[in-house]
Amino acid sequence: MKNYAIVLLAFVSACGGQKSQTTETTTEEISTPEFPYLERTDALDAIIAPDAEVEVLAEGFEWSEGPVWIEDGGYLLFSDIPNNRVNKWKEGEGISVYLQPSGYTGTNDPWKEPGSNGLLLTPDGKLMLCQHGDRRMAIMDAPLSDPKSEFITYVGEYNGMKLNSPNDATFHSSGDLYFTDPPYGLPQQMDDPTKEIPFQGVYRRKAEGTMELITDLMTRPNGIAFSPDEKTLYLANSDPEKSHWMAFDVADDGSTSNGRIFYDATGSEGLGLCDGMTVHSSGIIYATGPGGVFIITPNAKVIGKVLTGQATANCTLDTNEKYLYITADMFLMRVALK
Repeated sequence: MKNYAIVLLAFVSACGGQKSQTTETTTEEISTPEFPYLERTDALDAIIAPDAEVEVLAEGFEWSEGPVWIEDGGYLLFSDIPNNRVNKWKEGEGISVYLQPSGYTGTNDPWKEPGSNGLLLTPDGKLMLCQHGDRRMAIMDAPLSDPKSEFITYVGEYNGMKLNSPNDATFHSSGDLYFTDPPYGLPQQMDDPTKEIPFQGVYRRKAEGTMELITDLMTRPNGIAFSPDEKTLYLANSDPEKSHWMAFDVADDGSTSNGRIFYDATGSEGLGLCDGMTVHSSGIIYATGPGGVFIITPNAKVIGKVLTGQATANCTLDTNEKYLYITADMFLMRVALK
């Protein structure tokens, strides 16, 4: 396994005001020691050891996304959207194809992003997929240990209109599903003639089956995650003109209110936009954005970054929160946490 990792002890202000200078790099240049590395403040030492390295676990994907850790078996699943497949990575075994097709089960020629995007487990332990091509939230109708491209639609419409292309999702402890629905999976995105919903929504699908619109005001809703106490819902907006993370208050009944900008990354250096995220049990948010992964406290202070040198799509933690796994363009990476 190649290891491209180094650590750069670069100090930045807690708000990210002083940024280290980085330059864009092609994937061919990634083997140089320029990327990936950790951009640190003193506060990061409590979370990631000073000598921690960014490991490159695998490469060669078209666009890696939606990682989820599977505790029963100890492996990671993640999407390769253009190739319409889910890959599996396991320590000591490397990469294998887990599921194909994963997001489009039709017979037409595939377009740019037909596959699955976000992956997650249902409360009863089944694999749920945000399916671009089939335009639905679907559950794999097979056990995790014996995957098959057979799916059950969990939600595919809002008010009788077909969803755009579900992107990312998370479950509330009540069993309610919260998910984002931008147009990225449509062949012509915003201009696609099959687009039925006139906005890009964030939805709540209640456990008993009813649908609720959380907001239709975000231009490109993307990553989504709850704070550990479920009192805050974080949402990423992947619009080049409005690249930021939002926060919504969550009431005891699961309803949301008071949507506001949590951290604005518009104009930040580096490839990529605000995209996927995961939240540590401590409340620390790991959110992919321009340049890599922003490491953000619950009071919106950036205390470090994982600079990947790639447009970085998403990240997740294993069950024991020992590692942060990162999908970055054609790469799968990880960082050890304290």
